[in-house]
Amino acid sequence: MKLLSLEEELKGNAYPGRGIVLGRTPDGKKAVAAYFIMGRSANSRNRVFVEDGDGIRTKAFDEAKLEDPSLIIYAPVRVLGNKTIVTNGDQTDTIYEGMDRQLTFEQSLRSREFEPDGPNFTPRISGIMHIECGGFNFAMSILKSDAGNPDSCLRFTYAYENPTPGTGRFIHTYMHDGNPLPSFEGEPKPVEISGEIDEFTQMLWNSLNEENKVSLFVRFIDIESGAWESRIVNKNK
Repeated sequence: MKLLSLEEELKGNAYPGRGIVLGRTPDGKKAVAAYFIMGRSANSRNRVFVEDGDGIRTKAFDEAKLEDPSLIIYAPVRVLGNKTIVTNGDQTDTIYEGMDRQLTFEQSLRSREFEPDGPNFTPRISGIMHIECGGFNFAMSILKSDAGNPDSCLRFTYAYENPTPGTGRFIHTYMHDGNPLPSFEGEPKPVEISGEIDEFTQMLWNSLNEENKVSLFVRFIDIESGAWESRIVNKNK
C-alpha cells in the first residue's frame, strides 16, 4: 500500500472529524501518538485538551456554554503500565478497565459500539501502543454502523508489530463533511512520520481546517526508556 502524506491527507479534507495517528519516528527510537478533535457545532467547538495524570481529558472552554456533555467530555488518552490508550470517546475507560482485568484490547471493546448520535452514528476509533523491553507494537480499532444501520455494528481491529521507522497509521471518524456525515471506510491509512515533536505537531495543527479544528495532542515515547514528552494545542485560549 502506498505511503501517504499526512499533511496532504489533512489539508485535502475539511472535516475528517476526530483522528488518531500512531507510528514510529524515522530513527526508529520513538513511538508517536497524535489525536485531534474538530467540531461543526458550537458545543463541539467549546472544548480544550487539558493534562490529566499521565493522559489528557477534554474540558469545556466556557462552562456556561456547555450543552450536552455526553459525547464531548471524556479522557482521550490514558496510560496503563506500558500501554498508552488513545480513543475518540469514553471507550478509553472501557479499554483501560478491561485490560486491567486481563482482557485483550479487542475483548474490552466488545461491550461498546458506535456512538448513539443518529443519523451520523459516529464510529468509535481507538488505538493502543505497547512498549516493552525495547520493543514496540500497536493496534487500532473501529466500531461503525453498517451503512448507517443502527441495528448492525461492524468491528474491525488492526495490529501492527514492530512498525517500520518513519511510518504510521491514520484513522479518522468521517470520510469528509456531509449530512449525515459519512463514516470512515477501509483500513487505517499508511502515512509518513517525520520531524521532531515540535515540527510534527506544527505540521499537524497547520494542516487541519482552520474553521473546524479544535484541539491537538501529540506524544513521543522513547522505546528504550519509556520516557515521553507531549504537546497540547488548543484553538480556544
